[in-house]
Amino acid sequence: MTWEKEIEELNLRRELAKQMGGKEGIAKQHARGRLTIRERAAALLDAGSFQEQGKATASPEYDDDGNLLGYVPANYLLGFGRIEGRPVVVGGEDFTLRGGSPNAAGLRKSVYAEHMAVQYRMPLVRFLEGGGGSVRGNSGGGGRRPAPVSTEAVYSQPRFKIMADAMGQVPVVSAALGAVAGFPAGRLVASHFSVMTRHTSQVLIGGPALVKRALGRDLTKEELGGAQVHAYSGVVDNIAEDEYDALQQIRQFLSYLPRNVWELPERQPCNDDPSRAEEELATIVPRDSNAPFEMRRILELVMDKGSVFEMSRDYGMGQIAALARLNGQPVGILANDCKHYAGAMTAEGAQKTRRLIELCDTFHLPIVNFVDEPGFMIGPEAERNGTIRYGMAAVAAASQASVPWASVQVHKGFGVATAAHYGPNAYVIAWPSVESGALPIEGGVAVAYRRELAEAEDPDALRAELEEKLRANRSPFPRAEGFGVHELIDPRETRSFLCDWIEWIQVRLEGLKGPVTFNMRP
Repeated sequence: MTWEKEIEELNLRRELAKQMGGKEGIAKQHARGRLTIRERAAALLDAGSFQEQGKATASPEYDDDGNLLGYVPANYLLGFGRIEGRPVVVGGEDFTLRGGSPNAAGLRKSVYAEHMAVQYRMPLVRFLEGGGGSVRGNSGGGGRRPAPVSTEAVYSQPRFKIMADAMGQVPVVSAALGAVAGFPAGRLVASHFSVMTRHTSQVLIGGPALVKRALGRDLTKEELGGAQVHAYSGVVDNIAEDEYDALQQIRQFLSYLPRNVWELPERQPCNDDPSRAEEELATIVPRDSNAPFEMRRILELVMDKGSVFEMSRDYGMGQIAALARLNGQPVGILANDCKHYAGAMTAEGAQKTRRLIELCDTFHLPIVNFVDEPGFMIGPEAERNGTIRYGMAAVAAASQASVPWASVQVHKGFGVATAAHYGPNAYVIAWPSVESGALPIEGGVAVAYRRELAEAEDPDALRAELEEKLRANRSPFPRAEGFGVHELIDPRETRSFLCDWIEWIQVRLEGLKGPVTFNMRP
């Protein structure tokens, strides 16, 4: 007696699962300009490395004799794979079945994705495309009752706890590759890095029908949550031109991080000379303190060539947040972009800064900060947006950071907001172009000399005289003489000094392994 009959049925079920929503469903997915979930996994992972879990998970139908009548595979793909040889967990909705809304079998697998990543201490990559739950339930119709997983027992852990736990233990990356609403949208933002495609995805709390019914407003998915909305909302970190660009961004982001918090980011061999000194750095900051310059160009000239990976460029635009390598070491980058509000920290910029600090703290990435901070943004909009609260949260995050921190004083450093640019025991180097104080000179003169200016025969001439006098007193040389910075340097020496610092901190990094804890922040 053998088990050939059962083995044949098992193989049949596996083949049926690979068919997903059938030829018609797959054709519709391709017609929308989108890949299927299996194609996405294959395109992301090293060739032949995907090991699917739960191949036989399905919602089957049987006749009275136990014969298989219908077979609807789980519409959630889950498994292990490798990216550049490093193990990861991959999961995602199959939109060719029920539009990605989970059937009973798919729900079980989707709930397990975070558990699997945490259990095996591997990064988690989610491909999101679907609308979450439905008032129809997840049984798929046909009069069948939902599987027990649709109703959680009273003693069950909250489903969202494992999502929060995962973010404290392993890198979590999510991609919106179609319409993503409800619970999948929540999963998207519960990530260390999120990306959406520019033309084929939308991210929504509630879709057009729900918005029209609840609010009486008739809007399209694109108007509600297209890329043109979320590039500026902060909901996603980056916008990708297409799915292949999104997958490449995922690969690049993960390349800077360790597999889990019990490991360190992998330092790679570096072919870029640590002593490389770029002549352009000597002239990149104009003598006119109000003239703009290209901070991103400074990053390119100092970091390992081609290694800068920026995130959330169009959100909180006065602040720059990126990952990069310095002498092969993965690092987090913070900087100011003087072309937006002179680099002032807005509420959005503060949230962007805090998030980058916490990412680096969680995964033990040193932080390099290029400082050109004129202070917190002022004005009625800044007050309505709660800038001071979010700004102080960023300050607290920097003040409590556990990772090594280097600050390069490039240009300005004024007010309380500058405290968000220095971690404990920061290594501080300054350029000759830097000036700092309680307030920018222009605003400070207007406040401190208000009466004198009001009484002067020529207020403009007096203002110019006072500003010039105060600016002369803000030279960085006195601070260097008083050991207020570790070193005042030629800007062309920046890479060399920072690469030396990378060597000094290696022993500190070894002591950071493991989960981090944060106090409550403002």
